[in-house]
Amino acid sequence: MGLSVRRVRGLAISCLILGGILIGAGCVTLASTGVAVAQTASSIVVEGSRRVEPDTIRSYFKPGPGGRIGPEQEDEGLKSLVATGLFSDVRISHTGGRIVVTVVENPVINRVAFEGNKKAKDEQLTAEVQSKPRGTLSRPTVQADVQRIIEIYHRTGRFDISVTPKIIELPNNRVDLVFEIKEGEKTGVKDLRFVGANAFSYGRLKEVVKTSESNWLSFLQTTDIYDPDRVEADRDLLRRFYLKHGYADVRIVSAVGEYDPAKKGFVVTFTIDEGNQYRVGNVEVISNVRAIDPAILRSQLKFSTGNVYNADLVEKSVESMTVQAAKQGYAFATVRPRGERNFEARTINIAFVVEEGARAYIERINVRGNTRTRDYVIRREFDLGEGDAYNRALVDRAERRLKNLGFFKTVRITNEPGSAPDRVVINVDVEEQATGEFSVSGGYSTADGFIAEVSVVDRNLMGRGNYGKASLTYGQRTRGFDLSFVEPYLFGYRMAGGIDLFARQNLASNYVSYDSQTIGTNLRLGFALTEEIAFQPRYTFYQQKITLPFQYNNCQFSNNAPATGLLPGTGVNPGNEGGLGNTDTTVNFPNGCYSDGEASLAVRKELAQGPVNVSLVGYTVSYNTLDNNKLPTSGLFTELRQDFAGVGGDVKFIRTAVEARNYYEVFSDVVSVFKVQAGNVTPWGGADLRMLDQFQMGPNLVRGFSTAGIGPRDLTPGTTNDALGGSLYWGASVEAQTPLYFLPKDIGIKVAAFADAGNLWSYKGPTFWNVTGETLQVGLDNASFIRTSVGVGMLWDSPLGPLRFDLAYPLTKYCATPAFGGPEVCDRTQFFRFSGGTKF
Repeated sequence: MGLSVRRVRGLAISCLILGGILIGAGCVTLASTGVAVAQTASSIVVEGSRRVEPDTIRSYFKPGPGGRIGPEQEDEGLKSLVATGLFSDVRISHTGGRIVVTVVENPVINRVAFEGNKKAKDEQLTAEVQSKPRGTLSRPTVQADVQRIIEIYHRTGRFDISVTPKIIELPNNRVDLVFEIKEGEKTGVKDLRFVGANAFSYGRLKEVVKTSESNWLSFLQTTDIYDPDRVEADRDLLRRFYLKHGYADVRIVSAVGEYDPAKKGFVVTFTIDEGNQYRVGNVEVISNVRAIDPAILRSQLKFSTGNVYNADLVEKSVESMTVQAAKQGYAFATVRPRGERNFEARTINIAFVVEEGARAYIERINVRGNTRTRDYVIRREFDLGEGDAYNRALVDRAERRLKNLGFFKTVRITNEPGSAPDRVVINVDVEEQATGEFSVSGGYSTADGFIAEVSVVDRNLMGRGNYGKASLTYGQRTRGFDLSFVEPYLFGYRMAGGIDLFARQNLASNYVSYDSQTIGTNLRLGFALTEEIAFQPRYTFYQQKITLPFQYNNCQFSNNAPATGLLPGTGVNPGNEGGLGNTDTTVNFPNGCYSDGEASLAVRKELAQGPVNVSLVGYTVSYNTLDNNKLPTSGLFTELRQDFAGVGGDVKFIRTAVEARNYYEVFSDVVSVFKVQAGNVTPWGGADLRMLDQFQMGPNLVRGFSTAGIGPRDLTPGTTNDALGGSLYWGASVEAQTPLYFLPKDIGIKVAAFADAGNLWSYKGPTFWNVTGETLQVGLDNASFIRTSVGVGMLWDSPLGPLRFDLAYPLTKYCATPAFGGPEVCDRTQFFRFSGGTKF
């Protein structure tokens, strides 16, 4: 027995010694008795598979050198099986020299459901998640789906979102996958901060960025929702704003949004390094192209020495110079601005250097991302095409034009090398946005009463870049419809062509005694002469008629019509029609049919004339340097309108009107507005000037006066004393606007103080009617009398639409007494005026 033990021990010791010498060859064989000796994958035993074929599982094990499946091949096969997502568990064991692969298959998804989602539709969530019915349940995929759902809610401003996946087991290894969603409240921007901003007020900078703070009107807006992409875009807007106002060294160091649990919203902080404000020093144009005259290019400058430096105007100057050089035959010429700062004087000397430029041609323009907008709508915004000389300034101009169209959320133009060294490929990547709008508008004004409008507008009709609008208006005293269509590139030129069809009905009110109906059409063109000057010719044809209640027009049917009296001392027979000239002064006594009121002679003559056709050609020339067309704070806008009636039709007149508005920021957030206007209308060809063709003025000239409350008026006793209008007017107004400091700036409320002055005079209509033997007594017609007023107002650029409230007090108004007795007649005043509308 002892001998046997020793022999075993000896064998063991001998084995260890031999193992050390021969690297354990005999011992490896003993240790390898548990390792598979399968020669091929077909010898692998698969257990636990139900839906997946065993051969499919075996295929993931690839034999190594010599056709054997060793530990390395087993490990690779195990990883491959797990990566399929078909199994919740995979194990490998060895039995009897064979490889045994035991799998637990993932269940099949019977359905995917969402619970608790109110702000996101099931269809939207279903399209985003990767777990699908009849697919295999994969826990990593489910977790990824949770993150996708959370991201959807983040994009709509809801960061207090939680998503819990629930798995409900069913027979036959099937499950229902349910995502339980707690949406939480919308996570808005509670505070905007501008760190380092000293040159501009907090309110002014809030107007620059698109992100706004949450307030009690947040349910009507979306810009208060935290959006990292919008914040990043605001960073660029701030930079461009500072560069436009002379801060050439500005840096927007950071734009950070941080969630504040106490405020339950985000605090967005813009850190700004403003630098100094610069003015323009010396300006020169240096041409290194011998044939290009610098003096010609200098005429394209948009600024001059002494102006506040404006990066936008520098860019526009480069574009204009580039186009001018191309017109002279130098398509490859490049204009590069070069600035030299004088830090002590705080000026920038600017030199525009004209070089020949590298010769490169556009091989191809690729347009990508437009699913609705036609390619040609995008391509026509380029002043160059495939095969033309490449010019960076013209490409930048095209990018700015595309952004201004309003068709796209984003526009990005990049270049890549073409098929040859002198070829360039331009890639235009766009992301489209909705351009159609259905709106229901409502409002109230003291002139028109309550009014409602339903309209359908599309700024990119059928993806062709056309503008179309149909609207229907119905109110207490005004009704009508408008149809409009505009082709912005008529006949392939950068010229807009439009057509309008319209019909309007204005009912009698406290301001006028008659109803008027107008139906017509308008054909118009429009094109830009320069960046600031636009020209718009037009042709208009409309038919106009008025109606009156019978009691206001019964004198011509009555035997009880009043006699026409004569003022003492004139010695003129009032019954003699030929004797009624400009020197005659006659009045109508308030008796007979005048006892129930009578419309003015001018109105009744319009009625007796019946429908009148007006055919006119006209044009508008405008000059616009406003910094913002919607909420301007600086710049000048002027407009000249002229119409020539008599190209057919029943009336002949020439009407001219001019208006100019200048905006200037006196102090931070205090904007002054100075406005002047004037007009003249005169008949030609011996025709009379109708009452309806003359100017009717009121608060549009001097606030504090009612609609048609200023100027010549019928003084005849017993009549409705209708406004007759005038052929000449002028007006001037000065106003200061500022936001209310104690209200959030993005609410859009401003207060204003104003002073107005103006006059309307020179009635040129008929003064005698031989049908009734009546003579019109014209009053309040004085060229030298000036109406004036002062007042305050409140302007609200609300999400519901623009609203304005004005309290105005007339300082001077004109009054007159009828020549042959009767009550005094005055300009009609209106202390309070409100107008506004809404869209929802």
